[in-house]
Amino acid sequence: MCGIVGYIGRKDAKDILLHGLEKLEYRGYDSAGIYVQNKAHEGYLFKEKGRIAALREKVDASVEATAGIGHTRWATHGAPSVRNAHPHQSFSERFTIVHNGVIENYQEVKDAYLGDIDLKSDTDTEIIVQLIAWFVEEEDLAPIDAFKKAIVALEGSYAIALMDSENPDVIFAAKNKSPLLLGKGDGFNVICSDAMAMIKETDQFVELMDKEVATVTRESLVIENYSGDIIDRNAYTAEIDSDDLEKGTYPYYMLKEIDEQPAVMRKLLLKYQDENGKLTVDQEIVDTMLESDRIYIIAAGTSYHAGLVGKQLIESMTHIPTEVHVSSEFGYHTPLLSEKPFFIFISQSGETADSRQVLVKTNALGHPSLTVTNVSGSTLSRESNFTLLLNAGPEIAVASTKAYTAQIAVLAILSEVVGISKGLIKKGTMLHDIGIVANAMQAIVDDKEKIEELAADYLSISRNAFYIGRGMDYHVALEAALKLKEISYIQTEGFAAGELKHGTIALIEEGTPVIALVTEKGVAGHTRGNLQETQARGAHTMVISMDGLNRPGDQIVIPHVNPLLSALVSVIPTQLLSYYCSLHRGNDVDKPRNLAKSVTVE
Repeated sequence: MCGIVGYIGRKDAKDILLHGLEKLEYRGYDSAGIYVQNKAHEGYLFKEKGRIAALREKVDASVEATAGIGHTRWATHGAPSVRNAHPHQSFSERFTIVHNGVIENYQEVKDAYLGDIDLKSDTDTEIIVQLIAWFVEEEDLAPIDAFKKAIVALEGSYAIALMDSENPDVIFAAKNKSPLLLGKGDGFNVICSDAMAMIKETDQFVELMDKEVATVTRESLVIENYSGDIIDRNAYTAEIDSDDLEKGTYPYYMLKEIDEQPAVMRKLLLKYQDENGKLTVDQEIVDTMLESDRIYIIAAGTSYHAGLVGKQLIESMTHIPTEVHVSSEFGYHTPLLSEKPFFIFISQSGETADSRQVLVKTNALGHPSLTVTNVSGSTLSRESNFTLLLNAGPEIAVASTKAYTAQIAVLAILSEVVGISKGLIKKGTMLHDIGIVANAMQAIVDDKEKIEELAADYLSISRNAFYIGRGMDYHVALEAALKLKEISYIQTEGFAAGELKHGTIALIEEGTPVIALVTEKGVAGHTRGNLQETQARGAHTMVISMDGLNRPGDQIVIPHVNPLLSALVSVIPTQLLSYYCSLHRGNDVDKPRNLAKSVTVE
């Protein structure tokens, strides 16, 4: 969601901040701003609604400054506007702040300390900066002490960077629940909510943990807890290839990331293969899963849909009962748990706030957990017992594609390794089968022109659409529907095909697109029958079938793969249909309205 950048050094801060914000655009935002200041105590604030490009035009190129903070905002409190955009300043303009997260007790804090003061914005963030200024002015506290006292009073999630115009050689930072990194350089230091924002400047980062405060200068990073204890923490190297962050010749990141999926499959096979050419997973993960009596998959959005596929893979190959839960529901409506549960958290970013609040609770109960994520060192990765990485490379487009298929592939590898250890599988085939999947994916992306034509035919003017399927195809239908609604804004639903006649078929009108997924032999005929029922009521029908189950007239036929892995292949044409539909409608494919890539607030 929101993104934070900060820089203090000797270079031109504004260009570094703007470039960093551009690298955070994928997270989703509706406004942006930067604040820079020089050693002469002169500060300059620039804010704009909309894209970073609009902010660039507003920034005064003649301003020289070597320190600053910046922010991309995704509205929670207050509508998208320049008034509500970050950074926010105290009334005296001495203090300037950027903040990610949600302050749950902002009204109580305002009532307790700020009385009837008329604020400049509608945000919860402004409360923080006004409170800091109040402690400095009314209680004569030093800025760092006022900062600490203010954040101790806050309830909720926050990542904060604060600047003081009277102390231009320092940036203060603090974190609770929302991610924040400190970057180390030679004669400079940086702050960011995602290493991608500052990878051009440095690849050395230090993680700021919950309820910690950092004092950042050009030459030093000092971290302490709320009690004032100094914390010594080593930096880690962010293994991000800056070339991966560029679109190259692609018009949008989403198309690039769709095309990268065959390579991601092959990379996963290399990463999870031992010296004997066999798939392998940390034995401690395998042993812990074998000791469990039930697996609980916790995820949100696309990752939840990957978890539904993962449930079938795990149960089929390990015979361990598995449940899949939406993280935002599970955390506050926890079901009765088994005696020996094992939790799997799936998150592309590893920062999903809803999933983290579940992890905090399961950790408190002492239950073992595994995070499946694309980001090494992310919050969910650090706080769970085990991690399996997706190795998919940065995923920039808001609509997830390659992370979804990587999640499923990793769960397939895990399931087979556990199944072999349990004696249920005599000889593993996933190494070969996922290789076949990669080839099938390649065949589909190489024939994308045909799918573009279908998108124009079926979805160019439609306001509603449906995906249907049974079993594994139903799980893919849910993901396909999400992808289409995310970036085309067509109201799209995914349904179990057999459920249509229980109410939903009433929504079918003349020309309504209904797309059926047919990759499972046992129910292929049933799904086709359900599709025929919609066609009889005027639906504009399409079939995505797997070779061997196809019939004349099927619009898209995918190559045959192991049925357990059909989701990895059948989802590709649905991703392309979504992409081309959005493209033809003139939408911003990579940055759809109202959405954020990394959902870091509950």
